Amino acid sequence: MTLTTANDTPASLMIIDDHPLLRRGVAQLLELEDDLELVGETGDPEEGIALALKLEPDLVLLDLNMPGVNGLEALRRLREANYSGRVVMFTVSDHEDDVVAALRNGADGYLLKDMEPEDMVRQLRQAALGRMVISESLTALLAEALRNQRNAPTTPDVHSLTQREREILQQLAGGLSNKLIARKLDITEGTVKVHVKHLLKKLNLRSRVEAAVWAVQAGIDH
Repeated sequence: MTLTTANDTPASLMIIDDHPLLRRGVAQLLELEDDLELVGETGDPEEGIALALKLEPDLVLLDLNMPGVNGLEALRRLREANYSGRVVMFTVSDHEDDVVAALRNGADGYLLKDMEPEDMVRQLRQAALGRMVISESLTALLAEALRNQRNAPTTPDVHSLTQREREILQQLAGGLSNKLIARKLDITEGTVKVHVKHLLKKLNLRSRVEAAVWAVQAGIDH
């Protein structure tokens, strides 16, 4: 499977990680792929944020634990600055709190550094296409975290959703981005954003990731 953008160019990636050896390894891995191109890399989070906003890569691969500005803070600042690309956390931490915090703060994925190189390339392709990516070993952990943190006064009720909201919820469960959902349902991306906001409020959920996990658990993903 090859991946290209609308202009038939490789998907652009950038990595922010304070380990030089890891950055070099990722760079060498991507050099073997015609459809993925590394356009920038740095071990300085401050520099990485500025570089990402300047280059606007399709995807930023972001380390979680770095000195100074950590990955979560860098993620927040990128989102606050309206960086529109995908941000995937790339870390050794499989702690439940880290996973949940990253996804709730706008990460589009969470990958562990111990994954096989071919699995990483496959996941990066999916992320660049607009899909949410999570290391397989973390899926059960995320579902359990959602169950444990469900302290809401009301239980999510799918019957409170309109037909269109249910359709969008199904697409969220498949890990699709707003842009891909809009294309699939033949509506504007802005309309999708409005529907996502409404369905989260109705279901008393905090993020699209929580909605996706809940929809899969409730069997609404098909």
